[in-house]
This record gives sequence, C-alpha cells and structure tokens, in this order.
Amino acid sequence: MKKTLQLLVLALVLISQSCEDDDCGDISCFTEPTPFEFELVDKTTGENLFTNNTFDPSDLKVIDRADDRAVEFAFISENDYNIIGVYTIGWQTETVQYAFQIGSEPLFELFVDGERLNINCCSYTEYNEIRIENAEFQLDEQRGIYKILVE
Repeated sequence: MKKTLQLLVLALVLISQSCEDDDCGDISCFTEPTPFEFELVDKTTGENLFTNNTFDPSDLKVIDRADDRAVEFAFISENDYNIIGVYTIGWQTETVQYAFQIGSEPLFELFVDGERLNINCCSYTEYNEIRIENAEFQLDEQRGIYKILVE
C-alpha cells in the first residue's frame, strides 16, 4: 500500500510538472504590430499636401474594400507633422485592402496580408505581403513612413 501511494504521488508530481512545461509561466513578451503611417507629398516639390493646405484632413477617408465600411485612422497634425496613421492592422491574422481618398477622389490603396503568431510564448505579427497600389511611393525606412507621391 505504501509503495502504491508513493508511486501515485510520484505520478502526480510528474504530470503536474509536464503541464507546467506547456505553460508560459513568467515568460511574457509581446510585440505590437508595426503601424502603417503615410505622408502625402507633392511629387514635384516634396511638400506635405496637408501642410501646404492643398488637402484638408477633414476630407480624408479610409475605406475597407471588402465591405465599404469606414476604417479607423488617426491624423497626426502636431507640429505640422501631418501624417495619416492606421494602427488597427496586424492585431490578428488578416488580409486587408484599404482605399485612401480625399473626398471622393482616390489617392492609393493599401494591401496587407499579416499573420499574428505566438511562438515560445512571444506574440508578434509577421507581414507576408504589403503593397501600395495606384500611387508612386517611397518608404522612409528610418521613420517607417510611406511617402505617397501625388501629382
């Protein structure tokens, strides 16, 4: 009986330790998805089109092409920064195609295929494909901002 009890206790200890190995325990690492930020600039002069008042931020629209719903975005005007930020992409595995417009005039489209991963208790987003369509652009890799060149 004593040996059976010892074997039972040993089995319970081994089972509980194997369950703990599957748990992330104290490991907690989380990386936010990379934001998508855009600056609209005159293709010839390089001037920001909001700063020089060519465009009015209140006319800006971002539309989800899948269902024509409005997409949440931020317009950052502080210190004449004047960029568009989309911070909702990459929090989950998804493919999006967004149309950016001033009034009813199309500016460009953004296509993103992103996958939210959790490996070794660390979550992050891996972008399989990012495309900017219907506009010329330059990526400022230091700042992570896409400069959309508008004629």
